[in-house]
Amino acid sequence: MAESIRRQLALVLMASLLALAAPFSVADTKEAIEAGASQALARLRAHSPAAGELVDQAYAVLVFPDVVKMGFGVGGEYGEGALQIGGVTQAYYVIAGVSFGLEAGAEYKSEVILFMTEEALRDFRNSSGWQVGVDGAVVLAKEGAEGAIDTLNSREPVLGFIFSNRGLIFNLSLDGAKITRIAR
Repeated sequence: MAESIRRQLALVLMASLLALAAPFSVADTKEAIEAGASQALARLRAHSPAAGELVDQAYAVLVFPDVVKMGFGVGGEYGEGALQIGGVTQAYYVIAGVSFGLEAGAEYKSEVILFMTEEALRDFRNSSGWQVGVDGAVVLAKEGAEGAIDTLNSREPVLGFIFSNRGLIFNLSLDGAKITRIAR
């Protein structure tokens, strides 16, 4: 029962935050999403050449170039992105999530999800709304000594990278975020 009330409160607070942000946000066009995705992938490659190699090996790359996370006690995140196969955009998606804890303020980041196997990509594309940690796990790749990516993580079917202009971020999680296809 307490969990239900907590979720309802979170939804009300999230709706309030989104309502406050609505006047300042406009849905991105296809062109804006694709340009942002190209810039985000270039930044990821600049931060970590090893990550760039994994991007090249992936069956598909889902890029959310501008994910905003805001909150005050209860937080939320939102971003629009593109699914690319062979460097060509195949579909557009939105990522959204709610989080609890001592949060205040806003931050912007980029998120890249790599589908390393055909099966992982097929499972993702066949879902009507893919929730990280429920419908599939995204293992955040970790950078080791001299910029190498942890080889154990690089064998996972779905890998993720979270980064800002300052570099890769390792202390965050994508768990609980829901990814849904959108029309553009």
